[in-house]
Amino acid sequence: MARCVGLWALLLALHVQAGDGQVVQMDSVKSGFVGSQVELRCVFVNSNPPVKVSQVTWQKLLNGTKQNVAIVNPVLGVSVLSPFRERVSFKQATVRHQMSSLEDTTIVFSNLQLSDEAAYICEYTTFPAGNRENMVNLTVYAQPQTRMSLTSTTIVAKTPRRKMTVATCMAANGKPPSVIKWETRIKGDATYQETRNQNGTVTVRSNYQVTPSRETHKQKLTCIVTYRGERITESVVLNVQYEPEVKIEGFDGNWYLNRQTVQLTCRADANPPVTIYQWKLLNGSLPSNVEIKNNTLFFKGPVTYDLAGTYVCDATNAIGTRTGVVDVNITDFPSPDRGNFQRTRSDFPTNPPNNHGIQQEQHSAGVVIGGAVGGVALLGVAAVLLFIFLRRRQRTFKGDYNTKKHAFGNGYSKAGGLPAHPSKPKNLPYPDDSDDEKKPTQIGSTGGFEPSDRNFDTESEDLKRPYFTVDEGESREYDERTLGFQYDPEPEIVDDMISQTDGSVISKKEWYV
Repeated sequence: MARCVGLWALLLALHVQAGDGQVVQMDSVKSGFVGSQVELRCVFVNSNPPVKVSQVTWQKLLNGTKQNVAIVNPVLGVSVLSPFRERVSFKQATVRHQMSSLEDTTIVFSNLQLSDEAAYICEYTTFPAGNRENMVNLTVYAQPQTRMSLTSTTIVAKTPRRKMTVATCMAANGKPPSVIKWETRIKGDATYQETRNQNGTVTVRSNYQVTPSRETHKQKLTCIVTYRGERITESVVLNVQYEPEVKIEGFDGNWYLNRQTVQLTCRADANPPVTIYQWKLLNGSLPSNVEIKNNTLFFKGPVTYDLAGTYVCDATNAIGTRTGVVDVNITDFPSPDRGNFQRTRSDFPTNPPNNHGIQQEQHSAGVVIGGAVGGVALLGVAAVLLFIFLRRRQRTFKGDYNTKKHAFGNGYSKAGGLPAHPSKPKNLPYPDDSDDEKKPTQIGSTGGFEPSDRNFDTESEDLKRPYFTVDEGESREYDERTLGFQYDPEPEIVDDMISQTDGSVISKKEWYV
């Protein structure tokens, strides 16, 4: 319809422009809301020389059909046809009183209705120029009627929990249709529905669905209706009824023997409020010194082991019953980290300690202590091994200390002898250690040995013997098997001998203590 009206307006405009200076002036579009008043302007601009206006006709053009609205004739007067007679009138008094001036024939619509929406033609009949006309498009808007409501004044959180519609927002009989949005902190889903009415208006409806719970109680739900740039808001607060949420307070984990003034309190968050509290001790009966007042257990006298156990509190309201449980244990002494005192804010340092630095220092101290302990343990192990080693050396000594007096023979050398007896030195040199030690001493003096006492020819045979003890050497009994291990003496044996301060010599490889 809009395309047809636009085309018709274009043809009328071309028709007006094609005239000989006569112009019908009108607005191209006009609009108004249902129930309001609107003016449709129509002004005739006469030519020079002027033409005579014999009649003015207002017509309604709808779906290609014209319908007369009002007619004014200088001779016959004014006529407003039905159904516009009660709501349409000419604005100028000269026209209403049938005066000769018909240049301004603007009409006024009162109590605008949706059915008034159409194209309106203002046609001037002149002599001798003929008809001159123009057209205006009238749009009628309908302000929606918005409404928000709860589906029920009381919403119950049931078990198992399920989604349900808690609120409805509606924008009814609007033209053009409205847009509905929801604003809330409650997590939920919205559904939308549009209904087109017979009068051309549209009703928009939206439902908001949530899962009722304790968390949704007293939450605000806002519906926002947007209509032609205008925002219309309406809010409700949910009233959700739910079973009690129960917890038991009073046990701080530090109930010790002979402690005074202890109690347990059953706290319940419920809507509607809890009406009945019931206390019981699991697998037993309540202690004899307990007193029940409302939702609190008061334990009279000092704490004893009889107070230990699992305490249960049942809280009941109109929706249901829920239970709270606490395990109470009794200790012999107070816990050092849970004293019976309360610290105020001033008891705490303004700046929190640097826990990271403390941890690093503790770690460094731990490393130092661990290293010291490890070092002590290592030294202890070494001392034990050294002691075992020395003990074994002492046990493997074969002979006596007098063995060192034998310059050659059956000592603990690796098995060898000297090829010839060395020449007897007259005296032995001393290192330049002291004046007393520089004095020469004769070999034959006390502490040495006399050449006449030793038979080197006989003992040269002993050098050919394998490893044996001094006692075995004195027996001088050799068999063939023993002599089978004889070998030529090694020349380096001489280098293996060390002279002693008392004039004797001893092998480097001889073990003694």
